[in-house]
Amino acid sequence: MDVKSAERHAENMRLLEKYKNGDDSAAEKLMKLNSGLVTGAASSFSGRGVETEDLIQIGSIGMLKAIRSFDLSRGTAFSTYAVPLIIGEIRKYLRDDGLIKVSRLKKRDGARLLRERERFISENMREPRIEELASLCGMTAEDAAVALEASSPVRSLSEPVNDDDATLESMIPGRDEGIERAVDRIALREAIGDLPALWRKIVYLRYFRDLSQQQTADALGLSQVKISREEKKIFAKIREELSG
Repeated sequence: MDVKSAERHAENMRLLEKYKNGDDSAAEKLMKLNSGLVTGAASSFSGRGVETEDLIQIGSIGMLKAIRSFDLSRGTAFSTYAVPLIIGEIRKYLRDDGLIKVSRLKKRDGARLLRERERFISENMREPRIEELASLCGMTAEDAAVALEASSPVRSLSEPVNDDDATLESMIPGRDEGIERAVDRIALREAIGDLPALWRKIVYLRYFRDLSQQQTADALGLSQVKISREEKKIFAKIREELSG
């Protein structure tokens, strides 16, 4: 994180704390400070016959929702939290008007980010944080989040992730439906990134390479029983992290 980004992050945290303590004027200051997030998200959707200014107004609703629901204790950067809610609000507005078209630039950025993500996972056996991925591609974390959310398909949280039909969604505490799920995906990715090296390797082999427990055990020189036990510990740890 560069100096300017660090200063903005610190100011966001200060204003968010003031807002949580009852200072409503802090919300307006947060909206102005982070207006670039809304403008960037709105510009990602072109060729829809909707004025950019209208999309900015819709995106501002998502920003306000982010301000109201942000959890200071979770440790997530506000910009990372806000982008999915902003884009989700714009998508909801456009949903009844057919497919959402994304600018060619954002599509290109999204494709580059996904390629770097695959390379990073292959080399490090874990998901990259959004800041790491953005740095590798020479862009800001905010721009990277916009490009990924606007143009990249996201794996369903309802897909089974082990032999017991457990899902990633089942590890997340109960929350509101809709765009809140995008925020949960970010928190889940960060929780996985904080796991010990062995656990990250197990997650990578099992759920990104789709290996069976026995194949994972063979790759790591462990027993299938050991992998099964470690998975239970992994799930428990992730639940604990996501529960705050």
